[in-house]
Amino acid sequence: MLRLDSIDLEEIATALADQDNFDHRWLIDPRTGEIVFWTSDTGIDGVNPIEIDELDLIAIEPIPSHVWFQDMADFAEGISDPEVGQRLAQALHGRGAFRRFKYQVYEHHPDLISAWHALRDARAERRAVQWLQDQGLVDLESAEQFTIDHPDPDLP
Repeated sequence: MLRLDSIDLEEIATALADQDNFDHRWLIDPRTGEIVFWTSDTGIDGVNPIEIDELDLIAIEPIPSHVWFQDMADFAEGISDPEVGQRLAQALHGRGAFRRFKYQVYEHHPDLISAWHALRDARAERRAVQWLQDQGLVDLESAEQFTIDHPDPDLP
């Protein structure tokens, strides 16, 4: 079993959110917790191509985009200013929702950037810990304690 404090949860969260994995993969070494980035052209060292099946590593499969979408919807719903929440919620309709939501936050409500990052990052790290636990890389007790210790932040 790996210790949570020895694993880069932010990097695992990035891998779990990476929806464009056609030419690359994120992998974890189950013995050390080291995260590596693999491409078919440059392998994991950036120079030597290697087939992914030849590596004794676990692939980090991305979480479906609807999960990350729900974070944006929850943020829009949780904002105390109903007008701002409504604008954020409207940005989530149709194709391009991720881009429109980001535009609304960064361009029209920069005061919400830190709150958005706090919510997004807290949930992403909990998902990373849950993924590690699902893979049998960390124990259930550590994963549950992390979830208790890292709740969603309060929203403005």
